[in-house]
Amino acid sequence: MTRWAMVADLRRCVGCQTCTAACKHANATPPGVQWRRVLDMEFGEYPDVQRAFVPVGCQHCDEPPCLAVCPTGATGQRADGIVTIDYDRCIGCAYCAVACPYQARYKTERATFAYGRASEHEAKRHDEARLAVATKCTFCVERIDAGTAAGLVPGVNPEATPACVNACIAEALAFGDLDDPHSNVNRLLAENQHFRMHEELGTGPGFFYLWDRVAQGTQPGAAQDQPAAAPQPAAAAAEVAPRAERVR
Repeated sequence: MTRWAMVADLRRCVGCQTCTAACKHANATPPGVQWRRVLDMEFGEYPDVQRAFVPVGCQHCDEPPCLAVCPTGATGQRADGIVTIDYDRCIGCAYCAVACPYQARYKTERATFAYGRASEHEAKRHDEARLAVATKCTFCVERIDAGTAAGLVPGVNPEATPACVNACIAEALAFGDLDDPHSNVNRLLAENQHFRMHEELGTGPGFFYLWDRVAQGTQPGAAQDQPAAAPQPAAAAAEVAPRAERVR
C-alpha cells in the first residue's frame, strides 16, 4: 500500500512564503485563498524571544472529520490517504469547514481577481467548478497521479511532487510514502523528534513537524509524537497554530 505524507522541518523554515506562492500559482487559487499557509509565531518575553514559522494546510488525516459530516459524499478519501473533494457533488454547506480542526477549507462564493478584472493569466486558469463549494490543499494530486503513471516517485522526482515542496528554498518540506520503510519521510521521522497537530483528536494527520534530532542512544523510529519535553515553540505550534488560522 501507499500512504502519502508531508514533513515540515521547523528548524529550517524561514517564513519566506515561497511555498504559499508556489501553491497559488500551481492551483490558481483566488485572492485570500491560501491552501498552503505559513504562520509566523513568536514565543517568550524580551530578551528571550523565539520565533517559529509553521506551514499549515489540509492534513490529509487518516480519520478526517470533514468526511464524516459531508451530507452528499463530496468529501472522499483515496486508498493512498489523500482526502479529496468532488466539486460536482459539493453543495457548499460548509459542514466540512466547521468540522476541520485545522481550519484548512475555503469557500469562495463568487469569482474574485487580484486587480478587480481578471488578468490574462487568471482568465485562462479560472475554474467555475470551484465557486460556492469547499476547496483545500490536494497534495497536488494531479502531479502525483501523472508522475506515478509515468514511473516517477513522488518526493524524489519533482514532476511528481507537490509544488510547495519543490519550491521550498530551505528544503524544509519533504513528501513521500509512509508505507515505504526506505522513503525519505520515514528516514526524517526516524532521525528527528516530531509532532502532529491535534493528534489527540484521533484524526491521524498525514502532516508531520520536525523540531529536534533524536537523542543519541535512541533506537531508530523511537521518536514519539508530541513529546512532553518539546521546546516551547514546537509544543505551542502544535496547540496554537490551527486556532490562529481562523483569522483570515
